[in-house]
Amino acid sequence: MSLSMTHQLGALAGTPITIENGTIPGESTQTLSSASVWKSPMSNLSCRVQNTDIFDALSPPVSPCRSPILGATRPDLSVACRAFVTELEAPAMEAPARVYREGGVQDKGKGVPVYVMMPLDSVTMNNTVNRRKAMNASLQALKSAGVEGVMMDVWWGLVERDAPGAYNWGGYTELLEMAKKHGLKVQAVMSFHQCGGNVGDSVTIPLPNWAVEEIDRDPDLAYTDQWGRRNYEYVSLGCDNLPVLKGRAPVQCYGDFMHAFRDNFKHLLGDTIVEIQVGMGPAGELRYPSYPEQNGTWKFPGIGAFQCYDKYMLSGLKAAAEAAGKPEWGSTGPTDAGHYNNWPENTTFFKKEGGGWNGPYGEFFLSWYSQMLLDHGERILTSAKSIFENTGVKISVKVAGIHWHYGTRSHAPELTAGYYNTRFRDGYLPIAQMLARHDAVFNFTCIEMRDHEQPQDALCAPEKLVRQVALATQKAQVPLAGENALPRYDEEAHEQILQASSLNIDSDSDDTEMCAFTYLRMNPQLFQADNWRRFVAFVKKMKEGKDDHRCGEQVERETEHFVHVTQPLVQEAAVALMH
Repeated sequence: MSLSMTHQLGALAGTPITIENGTIPGESTQTLSSASVWKSPMSNLSCRVQNTDIFDALSPPVSPCRSPILGATRPDLSVACRAFVTELEAPAMEAPARVYREGGVQDKGKGVPVYVMMPLDSVTMNNTVNRRKAMNASLQALKSAGVEGVMMDVWWGLVERDAPGAYNWGGYTELLEMAKKHGLKVQAVMSFHQCGGNVGDSVTIPLPNWAVEEIDRDPDLAYTDQWGRRNYEYVSLGCDNLPVLKGRAPVQCYGDFMHAFRDNFKHLLGDTIVEIQVGMGPAGELRYPSYPEQNGTWKFPGIGAFQCYDKYMLSGLKAAAEAAGKPEWGSTGPTDAGHYNNWPENTTFFKKEGGGWNGPYGEFFLSWYSQMLLDHGERILTSAKSIFENTGVKISVKVAGIHWHYGTRSHAPELTAGYYNTRFRDGYLPIAQMLARHDAVFNFTCIEMRDHEQPQDALCAPEKLVRQVALATQKAQVPLAGENALPRYDEEAHEQILQASSLNIDSDSDDTEMCAFTYLRMNPQLFQADNWRRFVAFVKKMKEGKDDHRCGEQVERETEHFVHVTQPLVQEAAVALMH
């Protein structure tokens, strides 16, 4: 799943968001200090509490949306440990087995299993395993460090590339067997989107050739903005149920793909394959492609643009407007919402005083736009649930962590992405409730980010956003899983993940933790000496959970043991991944 800026959205609930009062320079808005976001830091961490009401005077990162990667890396790892084979087989090295229980919740208070995302190009365009030796060494190293499993993208554009219904599982068969051999669980992502054009996309994997042919023939199958720009990342949800892809509807294509995956890998479901994450949009996330980086269309922290101007979406808008008795609202989306790289106050629609977002038309349009996204999720989850029922796997959906301009009233970037979340309305509770109806896991990004690390003027608030989502999932009684949006190898990011994953957000959450965390990503940087040492310590702390009260010195000793044991494997993986 290619990463977004989250790596970053009728029947909608209109519940106001309860947030403590405070101020952010440039906007009279509700904010939270870091101390009020999470109840208290975990006892075995030395977390620094920041006052986020006053932004630290830090130089902004090279790219403002990217949190800084701290800490230098050492030269390559030293001489291999001769005894690593026997150590590796010792019972102390075996991680306790964990699988998703019914409902997706792990044993309460017993830690959070860590998965690691595999490279986007783990399977080649020729349907073979890419860098086979590196993959094998990497998986073995991850297992020895106590990692629960891996997440891999199963690309629609690779498997069903050449003809409708002709599936080539080639490289995935070998890759899944490799994971099974090393005793690793797998989160398989049904990636129905294009790889390429988002943050972290290192390769380009388009949609299936035959699907692209159909979009070329009928460009309205692609998401479209008000200036006529087409986006080929994902087929427009406006035609979900129409037979526009060689006689099949997009939702039918996704269902057939998942059905074929189930039948081909049924011997691994529930044992090796424990989770199916269902792609719902660009970057695999349930959202519209409102902030495409490809060709420089969007740059952080722009507000993005609405994606409802293909003829299929406009047809739905017209019908909704007529049903509401306002046919004049059905011919177009907002035309005063600015451009991709505007800020809220530079637009008429999103400005805080008198902006259209907070008026009758804005409420109508945003309700329709967000409800279309929810309906899209309902359709695909209904299919996925019926296909994977009684197979022992959990189903999950990823939601983008759109944290920039969160401190404004309109939350413009969230609105253009399809999340009707404003100062006065909780846009994540309806998503959580939809997922709860299908027993799905709510997977959220930007877990590693801290408010004070982001640029002050963009009013970013990832910690507050994560807290809001955590509260919504608790209210909807849906399990919450997390991912980091951008590569981070420093202890500050690890501590933030540890604190956030413990879900210490109110007095009733003592026994609650995230059901899983997926770490971005398996690559040569992860296996560099200092990064690996910090990662091993992080995995141990995550697995031990919030109830672990051992002293830091003991954790450090155990970490050094794990690092020592895995040196040969890590050295091999780091070298092999670079070639």
